[in-house]
Amino acid sequence: MSSKSPNYSPDVQLETILAKELGRQRDKLEMIASENFVSEHILRVTASVFTNKYAEGYPDQRYYGGCEFADELEILTQARARKLFGAEHANVQPHCGSSANMAAFFAAMKPGDPFLGMNIAHGGHLTHGAPVSFSGRVFKAHYYGVKKDTELIDYDEVMRLAEEIKPKVIVCGASSYPRVIDFERFRQAADRAGAALVTDMAHFAGMVAAGLYPSPVPFSEIVTTTTHKTLRGPRGGLILSKRTYAKAVDDEVFPGIQGGPLMHVIAAKALALAEALEPDFIDYQRQILKNASRLATRLVDAGFRLVSGGTDTHLVLIDLRNKNITGRQAETALDKAGITANKNTIPFDKERFTVTSGLRLGTAALTTRGLIESDMDEVAEFVATSLHNCEDDSQLKKIRERVVSFSRKFPLYPGLDF
Repeated sequence: MSSKSPNYSPDVQLETILAKELGRQRDKLEMIASENFVSEHILRVTASVFTNKYAEGYPDQRYYGGCEFADELEILTQARARKLFGAEHANVQPHCGSSANMAAFFAAMKPGDPFLGMNIAHGGHLTHGAPVSFSGRVFKAHYYGVKKDTELIDYDEVMRLAEEIKPKVIVCGASSYPRVIDFERFRQAADRAGAALVTDMAHFAGMVAAGLYPSPVPFSEIVTTTTHKTLRGPRGGLILSKRTYAKAVDDEVFPGIQGGPLMHVIAAKALALAEALEPDFIDYQRQILKNASRLATRLVDAGFRLVSGGTDTHLVLIDLRNKNITGRQAETALDKAGITANKNTIPFDKERFTVTSGLRLGTAALTTRGLIESDMDEVAEFVATSLHNCEDDSQLKKIRERVVSFSRKFPLYPGLDF
C-alpha cells in the first residue's frame, strides 16, 4: 500500500528501525562471509503479491485452490535451478539451508543411523552433526577434520572412518573452510562405505554456478544450498538431487518438515537464478575470488596468520593467537570501526565457541557493492589497524569515520529510502 494512500497510517517505530538498518548496511563494510546484498529487483520481488498465497504441496498436487500461477512460478524456478547446476531434480521450497539439510538427511537415512560429517570446530556447519543440532540429536554423528600441519581436510581420515563406521551418509561442505573441496575423494569414500554423499555447497554455490569451483552435483546423491550467500539471492534454501532421490527429497520437505512454501521467496529465487545464468555473473564471481585473494595477501603482509595459509574461495579465516586477542574481541573492535564480521573457531581451537581464536571475513557482499582489488587494500588496512588498536576506542572511532566515507563511494540501493 502506498504511503500516499489516505488509508495508510505510518508506523513510525517500524519505519525508524527499517531506516536504521538501511543506514547500517549502507555505511558499514559487510564482511560476514555468509551474507550478501540482493539486487533491487530481487528486493522488490521478495515483497510481491505472492506473499499472500498459501500453496501447500507441489505443482498440480496442491492442498489449496487458486494455485495455478504458483504452479507456474515453482515449475519455472525448478527449471532454472536444474539448468544452472546441471541437476536431475530440484526442490525450491526449503525455507533455509538448515531445513534443506534436514530434508536431505531424512531422505537418505533413518533416525539413529550413523553418518560422517565435518567437525564444526574444523569448519563444518551446525547441521553437519553438532550435538546441539537436530543432526547430532536425531542421527549418530561421527566426525572428520583437517590435518594439524596443513589445516586441509584429512582425506585419508575420511576414507578410514568411512570404512570403519560404514555410515549411511557422508556429508561434505563447510561454513569456514577456505579451500577447494575434493568431491571425487568424498565420492570414493562414500562408495567404499556404501553411503550416500550429501554435499552442502551453501557457501560456494555461486562459484559453482559460474564454473569457478568444482561442482559437487555429478558426485553427490543430494546437494543442498542456501540461495543468499555467494548465489546472491533471497534468504532461503534449495535441494538438488539425483532423480532416484527426487520423491524422497520432496516427501521430506513437504509434508515431512514444512507446510506452506514461501511463494514470494520462491519468486525471488527464480529471479536470482536467472541473474546467475547471465554471463556477467561469472565476472562477478571471478571478482569475489580476486578480492578474497588480495585481502588475504594484504592481511598476511600486516602480520596476520591465515588458517591453511590463504584462500581459494570467498572467505578468509584469521588465526588471531599471535596477536593475543580473541575472536570476540576482534568482532567487537571491528564493529566499533564500522566493519561487520564474525568471530569463528579455528582448527584445534582451545577457546570456547562463544569466544574463539579466529575471525572469519568474506568478500561477496563488498564485491556486490562494486569493490575491486585495489579497494581491498584499503579494506585490509581498516581491518588491520582496527585489530592492532582493538582496545583504543578513540582510534576505532577515527577508523569508523573513514569507513563511512569510504562506504558511501559504493552506493547501496540509491533509490531506496524509508
